[in-house]
Amino acid sequence: MTAIPLRFIAGGPSLTLAPSWFKVLSEEFQQPYMQSLQAFLECELDDKKIILPPPELWFNAFNSTPFDKVKVVILGQDPYHGSDQAHGLCFSVRPEMPIPPSLRNIFKELHRELGAPKASHGCLQRWADQGVLMLNAILTVEKGQAGSHQGKGWEQFTDRVIQQLSEEKKGVVFLLWGSYAQKKGRLIDEKKHWVLKTSHPSPLSAHRGFLGCDHFTQANDYLRRQGNTAVDWSLD
Repeated sequence: MTAIPLRFIAGGPSLTLAPSWFKVLSEEFQQPYMQSLQAFLECELDDKKIILPPPELWFNAFNSTPFDKVKVVILGQDPYHGSDQAHGLCFSVRPEMPIPPSLRNIFKELHRELGAPKASHGCLQRWADQGVLMLNAILTVEKGQAGSHQGKGWEQFTDRVIQQLSEEKKGVVFLLWGSYAQKKGRLIDEKKHWVLKTSHPSPLSAHRGFLGCDHFTQANDYLRRQGNTAVDWSLD
């Protein structure tokens, strides 16, 4: 289906949203918090600040994984703030970029669990195409300024995303890695969905539970029990 245009940034680039997401989120764009966020982003662009990912990829997670196709959610915090890394999917980088440390640990765990060959790149688009929503809690960041768009409204928007998934769907696997992601767990009805929690895959915390968590195996086992198709986690 054709993506629906969004009037999000006045005088800015044309943005679109997948129709199934527009159906459940369209009212959010009229809320005061979202209008405040829009005004903030417009000012940032007017001041010639570089926002990552580029505007046309702010909603890439939604356009890559339509609402009706979501079967797994991986939740990150905010985008990579280095040049040419972020492309709108949490933990993922563009194919030509070096693999970040946290993603290397994700691949290490995948290899341990499933024997998956270690990927030669860090682009997780293939997961998104299979129904894995790669969602950052905050969808933008200023280049070189980690966490610079926290508290501007994205957190409220992505809270609503998780609420809608919890309320309108059944049998979704939520992978919550680290304390920040786990705080979002309050929004999920665990009677309807499968929630898996462990430490963040960062080198600072991966050894506290992430490495050895078996989350990818558990996710696929649950999907099969629900009569759903398992995710092929390999990338190459």
